[in-house]
Amino acid sequence: MSNLILRNSILRGSVRSNSIPSAPRRTAPAALAAVAVVAALTLSGCAAGGAAQTESPAAVAEPTMAPIAEAAALVPADIRAAGVLRVAIPTNEPPTQYFREGTEIMTGINPDLARLVAGALDLKIEIVVSTFDSIIPGLSADRFDMTVSSMAVSKERLAALDFVDYVKMGSALAVPAGNPGKLSITDLCGKKVAALTGSYQVTAYVPAMDAECAAAGKPAIVVGQFNDTRQAITSMASGRNDAVFADLPILGHAAKQEPGIEIAGTKNVLPVGMGLPKGGQLTPAVAAAMKEIIHSAEYAAVLAKYGIEGGAITEARVNVPR
Repeated sequence: MSNLILRNSILRGSVRSNSIPSAPRRTAPAALAAVAVVAALTLSGCAAGGAAQTESPAAVAEPTMAPIAEAAALVPADIRAAGVLRVAIPTNEPPTQYFREGTEIMTGINPDLARLVAGALDLKIEIVVSTFDSIIPGLSADRFDMTVSSMAVSKERLAALDFVDYVKMGSALAVPAGNPGKLSITDLCGKKVAALTGSYQVTAYVPAMDAECAAAGKPAIVVGQFNDTRQAITSMASGRNDAVFADLPILGHAAKQEPGIEIAGTKNVLPVGMGLPKGGQLTPAVAAAMKEIIHSAEYAAVLAKYGIEGGAITEARVNVPR
């Protein structure tokens, strides 16, 4: 059983536990150069704090995976020596990632699939809670080894990171129940739309949509950016924004929980990737692990647990842009 350690000291935009000291890691020159490449994609950020809690195997049975020898043999020497896989994950985004009620234990689609990878590589897992926009700089600065955060694999992000596909997700537009504004995901010109800071919706989709608006002689989308989707939904409920543009699993879950929200459309349900430092030695190990994981009962059980069986992939592709 992999142990989950949540670090509670704030370290350059992430929440980390000091229960397990991280072994010194050498940062690849290519990863350091990545900071400049993604400057337009990321902003500095800080994460919410919280008391550290070491998960007890007897307390809750989190998903795990038996070691896969071929994948474990590819783990870089420094990570193998530390015995810990440091995984950056955002929070407050059910069902993709969120704290188990009454605890500081991270659960959800992304943490559970990260646990499967750690188990397959014969490593313990250390989840580092981070704001989404601080993850790419954090990987480049060697504050964590990988991220499982529903990242769309774009050409821009591929300039900074390697990606291994792990599940299909997409984008959705959430509106007040009944869609009083008659909004469509294909025409948001001039509308006030809330989104997650640094998300693919903000960095890729909105600019393309704005270009279409300009070509049609219509005003651009007015984007309100937030650190988590709950804040974005609150801004819509209060009337500050007309809609929320975010990941489909998150908004779909919110619509099931809140009768005042409905989904007005979806966009590009495609594989997302686990992000790793560009050209790093960990990428082949994770790729080898995911090649086996996606055909396992453990993988199917995680997707079924969160009602996204349709998100299963059949090939763990590496560095394939969308």
